[in-house]
Amino acid sequence: MSKPDLDLGLGKASKSKEHSFTSPADRTVRKALPSAKTGVAAAPQAQAAVAGNPDLAIGLNAYGTSAHSLELDTAFTSVDATLEVTIEWGDGKTEVVSTTVDNTDEKTTTLTKAHTYAEVGAYTVKVTVKDVANNVTATNTIAVVTPGSDFTPYAPTRLLDTRNGTGAPAGTVQPYSSTRVKVGGNGGIPAGVTAVVLNVTVTDTNSDGHIIAFPEGTERPTTSNVNFKARQTVPNLVIVPVGKNGYVELANRSSTPVNLIADVTGYFSHSASSGYSPITPSRFVDTRDGLGTVKGQLGGRKTFSTQISGLHGVPQGISAVALNVTVTNPKEAGHLSVFPGGAATPTASNLNFTAGQTIANSVIVPVGADGKISVFNGAWAGTDVIVDVVGFYSTDSKGAFLPLAPERLLDTRDPASWDGGPLGARSYIYMPLSYDEPAISGFVMNATVTNTQGDGFLTVTPDPNSMDDYVNGAEDWPTPPNSSNLNWTRGATVPNLVQASTGSTGIVDFWNQGWEDTDLIVDLFGYYDTK
Repeated sequence: MSKPDLDLGLGKASKSKEHSFTSPADRTVRKALPSAKTGVAAAPQAQAAVAGNPDLAIGLNAYGTSAHSLELDTAFTSVDATLEVTIEWGDGKTEVVSTTVDNTDEKTTTLTKAHTYAEVGAYTVKVTVKDVANNVTATNTIAVVTPGSDFTPYAPTRLLDTRNGTGAPAGTVQPYSSTRVKVGGNGGIPAGVTAVVLNVTVTDTNSDGHIIAFPEGTERPTTSNVNFKARQTVPNLVIVPVGKNGYVELANRSSTPVNLIADVTGYFSHSASSGYSPITPSRFVDTRDGLGTVKGQLGGRKTFSTQISGLHGVPQGISAVALNVTVTNPKEAGHLSVFPGGAATPTASNLNFTAGQTIANSVIVPVGADGKISVFNGAWAGTDVIVDVVGFYSTDSKGAFLPLAPERLLDTRDPASWDGGPLGARSYIYMPLSYDEPAISGFVMNATVTNTQGDGFLTVTPDPNSMDDYVNGAEDWPTPPNSSNLNWTRGATVPNLVQASTGSTGIVDFWNQGWEDTDLIVDLFGYYDTK
C-alpha cells in the first residue's frame, strides 16, 4: 500500500483561456428609457438627461469554470451612478442585481457573477444595464459554450484500416510516423465534436513499441495508449480529443512498420446528450458459471445477448454502457464484437485474442432498445467471456467530460518520481485524485503493466477510506471486487483504458491481484464533472 505525490489542479479551471468568450464594449446598444406615462420614447427635453451618462457601455467576458458552469465579468463604462443590471443567462434563468459605480474605486467598475447550466451546450447571455437617474439603458450579448461535453453513442463502425485503405491510403504506418483518422464530419458524426471513443488495434508488429492517440494539430504527448510486443495484435479503447479540422492522429512509436485499425463507438460534443455515471465495477456475465448467459463457452461464430438496463444498480433507459470485457480459455485465435442488442453484427471488433490467451479490453457500447447488449465470437471455436460493468451513459446522468492534457501520474519504473518500486503482489497503490473535489465522479486513464513476473490481473476500484483515515493511520484494508480491468501473463506488457469511479472519497485504488510483483504505469486523459 502506497501513495504517489499528485497535484492535478482539478476543479481550478476558473478563467481558463481554452473556454473564454468576449463581447467588447463597442458592441453595446444604448437607448433612452421610455416615458413612464406613455410607454414611448422620452421627449427631446427628457432625452437631454442622457447627457449625464453619455458613454454608458458594458464589456462582457465569460470563462468556463467547470463542466456546466461559467463566470461572467461585466465591465462598466459609466459616470458614478447606481445601475440596475439584468442578466438573462440564455436558459430561461434571469438575475437582477443593483450595483454602484464609483470611478475612484476600480473594484466597482466590474461585476462578476457565476452561473451553472442544467445541460451542457451553447447559450446567448444578454446583459442590460439601466441608469434611471440619467434615463438610459445599455445592452450587450455574448455567445458562450459550457466547457463540458456530453456523450452520444454511435453504432460500432470502422473508420480506419490501413491494411485495406479504409479511411487512409492502404499501407503500413512507418516507424516513428503517424496516420490520421477522420472523425468530425465522417458519416453520421457531426463536425465540431470535442472527443471520440475509438477502439484502436495495432497488428502486423515486428518490434516492441506503443501507439499514441492525440488531436491533430497539437504536440504529440509523451503518454501511451496501446503498448505491444513484437508479433502481437493488441487493441485498446481510447477517449481522445478531436483536432479543430476533425481529425485524430495515431503515432507509431516503434522501429518497424505496423498496421492500424480504428473503430468508433461514440463521440462527445457540447450538445446536450448523455452524461456519465460510474459504478463500483460489477460482474454481469461469466460464461464459466452461467452468470448473465447460459453456462459454457460461447461457441465459434456464435452470439449471446445479456440484459444490462435495470440490473445491479444500472437504471432503465440508459443510452450506452461502459464495460470491461475479458476473454479466457479461447480454443483458437479470433476476436469479439460487442454491439447493441437487436442490431446487426458489425465488422468492427473490440477484442483480439490468440489460443489460450486471457486478455481484457474496455468497451463503450450503445444499449439496445430492449436494454441489452450482444457479444459475437468471431473465432471458429469456443471461448469463455466475462463482462464487468463500470458505468453507464444516460440523459439523467450529470457527468460531463472534460479532457486534460495527457499526464503521466505514475511510473513505478522511474525512481526519480517514485521510490516505492514495483507494485507488490496482492497489494495496492492508492491515488487521492479528487478527495477535495466531490463534483468529480470519475477519471479516464490508461493503465499499463510491464515487467510482469508472473500471471495476474489488475483491479481498479474506489477506496472506502478517506484521506483523513490515511493521514491519521486509521485506514482499513479494502476488499477489492471480483472484477478485473486487465489481465497479464509473465513477461507481457498490457495496456487498458480505465474509467475509474472516485466513489465517495475521491480515492482510487490500483490492485495487483497476482502473486508476483509488476510495474505499473498510469496516464491521465480527462475526467467527468457533475457541476
